[in-house]
Amino acid sequence: MAPSKRSDRTRKPARAKVKAKARSTGPVAPASGPVTLAEAKSIARAKQPKLAVKAVRKGALPPESPAAIGVARVERDRRWHDELARRVREYKATMDIMKRRGARRARPKSAKEPADAEPKSKSSSFVPLQIFAEGDSWFDYPALFFGGGIIPRLENLLGVPILNLAKAGDEVRYMLGVEERLLLADHLSKGCPAGGPWDALLFSGGGNDIVDNPMALWVKDWDPTVPAAQLVHQQRFDAALALVRAGYEDLIQLRDRLSPGTVLVFQGYDFAIPDGRGICHLGPWLKPTFDLRNFPTLAARQEVVKAMLQQFAAMLTGLAVHANVIFINGQGTLLPQKSSWHNELHPSKKGFQSFANLFHRELKALFPARVV
Repeated sequence: MAPSKRSDRTRKPARAKVKAKARSTGPVAPASGPVTLAEAKSIARAKQPKLAVKAVRKGALPPESPAAIGVARVERDRRWHDELARRVREYKATMDIMKRRGARRARPKSAKEPADAEPKSKSSSFVPLQIFAEGDSWFDYPALFFGGGIIPRLENLLGVPILNLAKAGDEVRYMLGVEERLLLADHLSKGCPAGGPWDALLFSGGGNDIVDNPMALWVKDWDPTVPAAQLVHQQRFDAALALVRAGYEDLIQLRDRLSPGTVLVFQGYDFAIPDGRGICHLGPWLKPTFDLRNFPTLAARQEVVKAMLQQFAAMLTGLAVHANVIFINGQGTLLPQKSSWHNELHPSKKGFQSFANLFHRELKALFPARVV
């Protein structure tokens, strides 16, 4: 049979209906009563206004002109600010729903429930923790890769949303620089957008400060007569760590001044494998330095990375003496093999889940009545 010769005008509504139907799929929330995190998110997203996307006219400015570069930077910053606003808006809407209707935990996937079963009673409700996070790609890993990094996995374990301010690639010197410090201060002083103070601030930072191009400054040339772990230029690396430590110290002071009851939870990176694997045209971040310094083997490179990260963990351990500061030292959590890592700096799916489990265990110890 020959296809119908309908015009594009008559076909477009049909396509629109299909797309609308696809967007509506997801957890079906009950009409009333306590809701799970997934159900609350579904309701919140359905209520969000659809924002118009502004098109940028091509050829409006000469390529590679100062004006074009300036416009590109402004546009990049605008997109990030819009993304942060979206995260805050969605977090508030989700938490508002869970606080108003009551929060309940999702049943394990293995648990079977009769189709005609009544929803869980209000007695199974819990008071959701109010948590926000700042950090790097360990918190803000692209969701298209096995569902993202630590934060979305921890959300599922806790059954509550987490306001995630993290940005992949961010460095502590920027997180506690002027702009991002003001953002942190604003959230700490105002508290949760859904009302009340924050229970915890999760923080992951420092890895990007000590890797990539500057790393060549604190790794010495290969010398077979010296143990590999001693081929760190200690004075220079101390200076790099001191800058990272300054950011952490300022964060603690900021919390003490604006929200002393909020627990700070820091994490230590596991022992990355400098094998030259990048991701999305980014990286590698470790191997180029060792190539420059003529390291002959992967094992020798690993020893230097391990020595640097152990010093990083020791620095955070020293900061955990402050009140309401917790350090989760996850070093040694992942098996020292390539399959444990998605690339040089980021764990595999299973690895990220292992770190989310560490955070869950720590938060359960801190808030036993509100975490199962």
